[in-house]
Amino acid sequence: MRSPRTRTRTAVAVLPAVALVLAASLVTGCEAAGDGSSGPGPSSGSAAVPLDNPDGTKPGLAPVTSDADRDEARRLIERLAVKGRGPKTGYDRDEFGYAWLDTADGVPLARNGCDTRNDLLRRDGQKLRFRDGSDCVVVAMTLDDPYTGKAIEWRKQQASEVQVDHVVPLSYSWQMGSSRWPERKREQLANDPLNLLPVDGPTNSSKGDSGPASWLPPDRTIRCSYAVRFAQAALKYELPVTAADKGAMLRQCGG
Repeated sequence: MRSPRTRTRTAVAVLPAVALVLAASLVTGCEAAGDGSSGPGPSSGSAAVPLDNPDGTKPGLAPVTSDADRDEARRLIERLAVKGRGPKTGYDRDEFGYAWLDTADGVPLARNGCDTRNDLLRRDGQKLRFRDGSDCVVVAMTLDDPYTGKAIEWRKQQASEVQVDHVVPLSYSWQMGSSRWPERKREQLANDPLNLLPVDGPTNSSKGDSGPASWLPPDRTIRCSYAVRFAQAALKYELPVTAADKGAMLRQCGG
């Protein structure tokens, strides 16, 4: 069992030093000339438990298994503010910047020369292959999908087989208060690795803009981890959740 004293956990803060180191390493990779060969990416290690990954720069989403971790997960979720879900009036994806921009300052991996989607594929994919002449654009990989528990052999020709999920959906955030944010903050939420997971495309499509009360990953072993990641992102951006969603999240972690 991991000792809690070996961890440094800050559920809502980005760790600047880690972010800068990782961003610098990705810049180097994106500037290097790729030959299309396979090789390890940033995700060569195993998936991380979200409690050990407070800035989202580590790959994947590993299960929360120990009683101590479940207790910590519930304490995190209990910190969430609660309010009713507002109207969707005025929501548009463009309100959060164009998709996968690399210029959302204030989040890890920004301005590293690679767009957000490729950053996330590099973070979570294994056996990566890159477009000729690039170490940035992923054209093939193996993804251990956290939502279904299956391995996906992905090729860019079938791009929609893997989608990058906003754990806290952008439309959900709009209804919970991001409609009143400055655009810069919405761009951060849309491109923050803490709120992003490459997952099975059809499974992600079934989620829509649902909160945890109405949608959870099919793989039950990952549901507490999903609730933790949802809470981490919501707390970082000071977003409330509905009472039903908070209750569902607590139940996934034994509350």
